[in-house]
Amino acid sequence: MSIELTLGIIALFGTAMIGMPVAYAILTGVIVYLGYSGQDLAIAGETMVQRLFDGFLLLAVPLFIVSANIMNAGSISDRLLHFCVALVGRFRGGLGHVNVVASLIFSGMSGSAVADAAGIGKLIIDMMVKNGRYTRGYAAAITAATATIGPIIPPSIPMVLYALVSNTSIGSLFLAGIVPGLLMGAVLMGMNALISRRRNFGQEDAVPLRELPIVTARATPALLMPVILLTGIYSGITTPTEAAAIAALYALIVAKGLYRALKFKTLVGVFVESARSAASVGLVIGASMILTYVVVQENIPQMISTLFAGVEISPLAFLLLVNVLVLLLGCVLDATVIILVIVPLFIPTCTALGIDLVHFGVLIVVNSMIGLITPPYGILLFVISAVSKIPLTEIIGEIWAFLVVLLAALMVMILFPEMVLWLPNTLGQ
Repeated sequence: MSIELTLGIIALFGTAMIGMPVAYAILTGVIVYLGYSGQDLAIAGETMVQRLFDGFLLLAVPLFIVSANIMNAGSISDRLLHFCVALVGRFRGGLGHVNVVASLIFSGMSGSAVADAAGIGKLIIDMMVKNGRYTRGYAAAITAATATIGPIIPPSIPMVLYALVSNTSIGSLFLAGIVPGLLMGAVLMGMNALISRRRNFGQEDAVPLRELPIVTARATPALLMPVILLTGIYSGITTPTEAAAIAALYALIVAKGLYRALKFKTLVGVFVESARSAASVGLVIGASMILTYVVVQENIPQMISTLFAGVEISPLAFLLLVNVLVLLLGCVLDATVIILVIVPLFIPTCTALGIDLVHFGVLIVVNSMIGLITPPYGILLFVISAVSKIPLTEIIGEIWAFLVVLLAALMVMILFPEMVLWLPNTLGQ
């Protein structure tokens, strides 16, 4: 490792440790590297602008953020929750099951774990803790755990970013995420049922069958959103970016025109908040692209590929090692940084070992999402704590059971790649 790269890494992690935002920390490290190596600092700006302009796929990110924020502000989330209560609320631990099913449905619209947590998180936590039916820590913990499903079932912002760095088909990635997302939902519901039985958590009053059609009809416009989105992508009618634009427009039409739950002032606030979120993500993406330039300059991907080739590691052992590394990094780094900075280092080795890049991408995204709820620095834990005003210590005390079953689900995905690849292979993506 060169001395300029060493100084750059020290600058990056040093500034991050003192609280500097990740994007600025990356830029600081890159500037130190370029300055010490005698390269023109304008390379940083040129690289960021050029790669952002070349990344048409990146336009899907702010559009998915807009659609999620519109749904949160336009009562769409409320209607989906009522539908979920009617569907699974009657079982033991009913609101815990509602939490999981709501995340499964909402994940087909937002593409973001944080959007899921911030969107329906407070609503369902308030429902769960009302009248002491569930403890505060448990309600917050299962909400954080179910939010990890958001970026697994399409659409998915992290998968869009992975497609960008790996040149993998976004359609195949979206399809490959469906079965793993359902598996994560199933194990979370199983753990919720087990804990609810042991702690004697209650069940909701069953919705009469005659009312189910009415509840379903009220939620149908919202439920149609992922159908419209995915049909456009997989039929070839729209690109993922165009589909994201259609999703945002559809969410606006439903919230404003059909449900009449979105005022102009609220809509302005939605756009402002979406712009802030998109700018924050975009800055991280741009900074990561400059860091990628540095990584290529130092031939790090080739060095890693040569290292693994020299020890003749098996594909399974490689996957296990990488997933352990990503899980550890996920405790302290944002998923966006992992996908844009760390993952590209392993793509050449994956190709050399014959590992399917779609399978690898799903594993990375799932692992990164699990990192979001891994104590002590999992960002979803902080998001849930902030929106619910529940102390972080109470959430961490309850998160471990859900963390264990999600890791078990990840292991199943590693050992049985055909389960992940079944849908894209079947539909010819």
